[in-house]
Amino acid sequence: MRWFGFGFNAFGQIYLNEKLIKGECSDAAKEVKVISPTELVAIHADRDECCLKAVCQIRASWSGRASLHLDGDSCVCLAGFLAANNESCGISVKDTRGCKDASISESYLTLAFPDRIESWHVQKEEKTPSWSMEIKTASPGPSLDLPLVPGGYIATKPPFYRSLSPHLKAKSLALSAEHAILLSESGVVYTWGLGSHGQLGHGGLSSEEEPRAVEALWGMPMSCVATGGWHSVCISDGGDLYVWGWNESGQLGLPSRGLRKAPQQQRSPQAGARCQDPCTSLAEEPQDGEKHEEVFISIQAFPALLDITPSCEIKTVSCGSRHTAAVTTTGDLYTWGWGNYGQLGHRSLSSSDEPQRVEFFREQQLSVVDVVCGAWNTFVAVVKEELA
Repeated sequence: MRWFGFGFNAFGQIYLNEKLIKGECSDAAKEVKVISPTELVAIHADRDECCLKAVCQIRASWSGRASLHLDGDSCVCLAGFLAANNESCGISVKDTRGCKDASISESYLTLAFPDRIESWHVQKEEKTPSWSMEIKTASPGPSLDLPLVPGGYIATKPPFYRSLSPHLKAKSLALSAEHAILLSESGVVYTWGLGSHGQLGHGGLSSEEEPRAVEALWGMPMSCVATGGWHSVCISDGGDLYVWGWNESGQLGLPSRGLRKAPQQQRSPQAGARCQDPCTSLAEEPQDGEKHEEVFISIQAFPALLDITPSCEIKTVSCGSRHTAAVTTTGDLYTWGWGNYGQLGHRSLSSSDEPQRVEFFREQQLSVVDVVCGAWNTFVAVVKEELA
């Protein structure tokens, strides 16, 4: 398996340029904005004793990337701002040996070991974790991925441990800076936190202090959830994609007034999306001279079914701050939303309010198997396409 990245690279999250880090690069804009998928290479191999040849998973924040190696003696390697400022960061690769999962934010790296959870402050020179918690090795039930832990979840800032009701039977959890979306074992979706942009999916803009089931999705079991800065998405058992929240940059794949009027916006004849239930949206009224048939979506307060053309089933999805990326069961990658740093992978800086296939991987005969979005960039796992 190989990993590629594109989008925001100011701190070397995708590839390292020492001159850029030191502010000596003559063409900084070209190095900061990686518009074409670029394969990830070894990260400080001489210093961290770690490379990407066996990386299995990627975790991303705005300024950094964590590469989780799960083969043999598992460990985590850091890239981006965290690696560039390695001298002021107390954690080393040796401290991560044996971890089974990891998550990363601007301030903390959280590591899950078989018997404990550790959170390290990555901007302080501390030789011990800022916080740790023992976990029972014989915990009943299926194994959990971060941020979920037995009995609750690990937040991105103190207090780190937050409890969850056992009645939720959480299967997976996605956290943004201000809201959360949880998937239960039975496929029910719960959300809570800030609701100012409709990102909770309850039909209004109110916030919720406790997990609340998204009633519009009742009766439709979901298999995957993801959250962006102010939007949320989920995938049904049948591979359908549902979106809700803020659509200012087209991150929902629904018509955005700003993008439709932008002169640099280019449309793809093969790309298309429509909202199946526009009456649940906070839509913008057409201005004088505009076609009255077109409805622009500013905030989608209820989940909307998003159709991708040509028709396909979605396998997994990830969200950046204002962009979305989805992998189909046939190994294609579709992206949409804000693209000012090239994070959509279409070899341009254009944004899009319609899902468009990233042609690079098909051209290279590569099949996409996973996608992980940072705030302003995208990381993609691929394998060689099997020829029939």
